[in-house]
Amino acid sequence: MRIVLLGPPGSGKGTQAIRLAKQLGIPQLSTGDMLRAAVPAGTLIGAKAKEIMERGELVPDQLVVAIVAERILEADAKYGFILDGFPRTIAQAAALDDILRAAGLRLDSVLELDVDEAALLGRILNRAKEATANGHARADDTEAALRVRLEEYRGQTKPLSDYYRERGILKRVDGLQPIDKVASSLLEAIASQARRCARTAASSSP
Repeated sequence: MRIVLLGPPGSGKGTQAIRLAKQLGIPQLSTGDMLRAAVPAGTLIGAKAKEIMERGELVPDQLVVAIVAERILEADAKYGFILDGFPRTIAQAAALDDILRAAGLRLDSVLELDVDEAALLGRILNRAKEATANGHARADDTEAALRVRLEEYRGQTKPLSDYYRERGILKRVDGLQPIDKVASSLLEAIASQARRCARTAASSSP
């Protein structure tokens, strides 16, 4: 099962991706984690990513795509994965299509967490305060950076909803439900998509 999880910053993508990964027995692939891991490594990509993320901006496609292309073809992702934080643009989605097509693979489902933007901002700022209190603050968790990220999401990532809806693989879930309810709704959306694919395959069989 190859899944893309969409949603604005603070919508709970990371939390739900981890839960889904455990339920489905496939790895959660977070581009944010991969990029942040490159920062302390002192690589050229890490240095570029650090500067960009601290401004609250999106990392350019060429940096992200290169990391994802290698990761989804690793052994632990052979039978599926959950992409959390990628793609973020139509160009990245097209690049992902190319990567999967070249490997003879395809996406099975795209899940979108639907959350009110005002609620999002409050949620992320609360997370930032808690992280600061615990000594784990991130440089991109300031209000100014968060507003930039939300604006970037509206302009570049939100159009992915239409991109995947037109392909018939998008399912939307209310991200403001309790965490357990969101998780169960996501699993049901995946099951629904799997049933639909099975019916389509059966009807096209000779």
